Amino acid sequence: MGHDRRARHVARNPVLVTLRAAGGVPSLRSPRVFAAVRDALGRGSGAGFRVVQFSVQQDHVHAIVEADGHAALTRGMRGLAIRIALAARRVIGGGRLWGDRYHARALRSPREVRNALVYVLLNFRKHLRAAPGVDPRSSGRWFDGWAGLACELGGAMTVGARTWLLSFGWRRGGGAIRLDEAPRPAPR
Repeated sequence: MGHDRRARHVARNPVLVTLRAAGGVPSLRSPRVFAAVRDALGRGSGAGFRVVQFSVQQDHVHAIVEADGHAALTRGMRGLAIRIALAARRVIGGGRLWGDRYHARALRSPREVRNALVYVLLNFRKHLRAAPGVDPRSSGRWFDGWAGLACELGGAMTVGARTWLLSFGWRRGGGAIRLDEAPRPAPR
């Protein structure tokens, strides 16, 4: 990820973010490391910044976040990356967790948001060649947009969406998400 100036964030657009681990970091999906990362993601929302969906892969974390403005996104992502790194280091020991800055892509249409939801919530199918189902290392069990599957009530590790695109609009981009869908290549 280059260090060019990031595009200004517009509050109405959710953002797909990716945090990639440095080389040599143990799997973020291992039970103890995942528990620490999941808890940090759950505490990552604050004033003006919300983690709405996430998935944890072996060497990276995907999330869909909302922020009330550019400064809120910058502060929120900086805080989230630090929070996750500190939590993971308590489990795996010291050293650098992230390999680079986070990658961010604004989601501007219902179709983009729906594709990002599929990409995040079903990403384990791409990396692990897993069978259809809900990834236990994601926020998928609390997601209320599955076709034919009810979400768990209570205990959610994320907060509800506030933007129209992530609350309702994404359904206009293709409807409820089927568990047998496969994520497309990462949106750029």
